Amino acid sequence: MIRKLIGKVLRRPGKRVLHAKHYGIRRDQLHSGALKVCDRLQDAGFEAYIVGGAIRDLMLDKSPKDFDVATSATPEQVRHVFHRSRIIGRRFRIVHVPFGEEIIEVTTFRGASEAPTDASGRILRDNAYGDIEEDASRRDFTVNALYYNPRTEEILDFHHGVSDLENKRLTIIGDPDIRYREDPVRMLRAIRLSAKLGLSIAPATKTPILIHAKLLENIPSARLFDEMMKLLLSGSAWTCLMSLRENGLHKLLFPLLEKQLSRPDTTTFLRKALESTDQRINEDMPVSAGYIFAALLWHEVEADWIKRQAAGEYPVPALVEAMNTVESKVQKRMAIPNRYGAAMKEIWLLQPRFEQRVGTRPWRLMEQQRFRAAYDFLMLRAECGMVENSLGDWWTRFQNADEDTRMALMAAATDKPAGAHAKKRRRRKPNNPKGE
Repeated sequence: MIRKLIGKVLRRPGKRVLHAKHYGIRRDQLHSGALKVCDRLQDAGFEAYIVGGAIRDLMLDKSPKDFDVATSATPEQVRHVFHRSRIIGRRFRIVHVPFGEEIIEVTTFRGASEAPTDASGRILRDNAYGDIEEDASRRDFTVNALYYNPRTEEILDFHHGVSDLENKRLTIIGDPDIRYREDPVRMLRAIRLSAKLGLSIAPATKTPILIHAKLLENIPSARLFDEMMKLLLSGSAWTCLMSLRENGLHKLLFPLLEKQLSRPDTTTFLRKALESTDQRINEDMPVSAGYIFAALLWHEVEADWIKRQAAGEYPVPALVEAMNTVESKVQKRMAIPNRYGAAMKEIWLLQPRFEQRVGTRPWRLMEQQRFRAAYDFLMLRAECGMVENSLGDWWTRFQNADEDTRMALMAAATDKPAGAHAKKRRRRKPNNPKGE
């Protein structure tokens, strides 16, 4: 009891001023655009700090992806300092300041006054401004409430964020029940940050997640999709997915997940797909969001595809119908944008074409825009036993072979088809036979 009381006293909010160099953070590690934004705002008489994820990541010896700035200037005042900037958002007004192809996101210190909420407690608008201490209390997790002043090279820590980083702990600021009701997406951020940064979620932060999972039903599908993309592109997608399932959050984001994880073969398929994507991200290689969604939903599409072919439908029309059926189910909750959905469907549609290995078809297939992603998808299916390995091996050899070898490969393919779905179509009886 006494230990808990002492712990609570020690965890009380209070500003700590820390020397950034002591934690290995130097000015030259920071984005030049973010430094210029801070310098110009400070020259104009405002407070300005690089805040949140960039400082957190540098303290963990990771390379930051985004550099955000928090300031005492209002959006209109920031806009006056940076004429090429623009104010975006209604629920949460921020300013985008462009530096070439990079965007520095600038937010005004949020105030402690009560923001309007809906019946569940979700904040509808949050544009009341305050000072830096109020702003720190409005941030989600302690490790994101670190403010770096480039001019003095000091870090301001209001909620023991540095201590939590040193102890590999993720702690929400304030009452978890209230904070999750204010913005249920914070539960998804907790999952993503813990997996991505290797932090354990503090018990008091983790326990309410199971209770409040249903609050995500109140979040617009577009916003949920944005957060889901961050999970899938975090470099720890498989770990995130398992943590979502553990904490009861997967049913809203991935309603088909439970069925897929009930079978060892589809579990292996999903894991290999996501772990290969994680590896590419961690090696700074490009990834295809269409490929990720194609993998996430393939089990449902393939099951429907096989069923339709067994009923006598041709392979390609059967696949198209299966794709449309699954997509309509998913879009009710997960609004996949057209650019990703189109890539996903192209990858699926190219799968039966890998079985067509005569004439000009192999060359025409290799000319397709999504050929490489579709080929990778084929190899994943072969690795997991969903098609014969010989089909994947054939295409691997064909791509790198000379003309004579390619002709020999095609000649050999006509003797022994290797496709998993190369089945004879069952002939249907005519509806109005002659003589009736």
